[in-house]
Amino acid sequence: MSPLCRSWGCSEKLTFADSEMATQVTAHTRTDQLPQKVTLYSYHLSSCSWRVQLALLFKGIPYEYKAVDLSRGEQFSDEFTKLNPLQMVPVLAIDGVTLVDSIGILLYLEERFPDKRPLLPKDLVQRAQIHQVVSLISAYIQPLQMGRILATIEAKFGKEEQLKWIQDVYRKGFSALEQILIRTAGKYCFGDTVTLADIVLVPQFGNAIRLQMDLAPYPTIQRVGEALNELPEVKSSVPANQPDARKS
Repeated sequence: MSPLCRSWGCSEKLTFADSEMATQVTAHTRTDQLPQKVTLYSYHLSSCSWRVQLALLFKGIPYEYKAVDLSRGEQFSDEFTKLNPLQMVPVLAIDGVTLVDSIGILLYLEERFPDKRPLLPKDLVQRAQIHQVVSLISAYIQPLQMGRILATIEAKFGKEEQLKWIQDVYRKGFSALEQILIRTAGKYCFGDTVTLADIVLVPQFGNAIRLQMDLAPYPTIQRVGEALNELPEVKSSVPANQPDARKS
């Protein structure tokens, strides 16, 4: 594919092959043109889905929410497996292509709609620092708390050991994150503008509160997290406000 097409400057046919799926998509000529239809396959308690929903809300991209009930095993259905052979959420259908990784989706949305509330600065050093935080949360903290991992720990070692595992993951991850944010944070993770770092922090901060973690050792994370929770996009995205949330 030519460099021009990478920047959406032509209408060359592209082929995306992912496991058993192959989809043809025509590259867009304008990055400010909203797609005709966007569908987010999600589960209200999924941290990864929460990230994608936040990015869509901050960028003002209308989307349809399709619930996939992980607690009932709907991700293992033949229909959903065709969308994502990994049988996980989120899945985003956009621009005639199906995307299945939350970080990949976030980067696609940022590059596809760079002028709609940018979530990455132009400065390369700042971008690298933001990616560092994104990686810390998405590659270290969150994956070690995935449902299937926690279920395995509980089955083999019991609920008490599962809780110790969660607390240890948070303690190590948040200790490192706190040291980074001490140097970079303003109102949010990097200054006073919401970035991809904040997008991935919100779900992890929300889970820490839900699990009643002691956040006193991480004052910067707590301050930033509380500031983010006041934003209307964040309030709209919380699990309790999703269509598939179980109302008590």
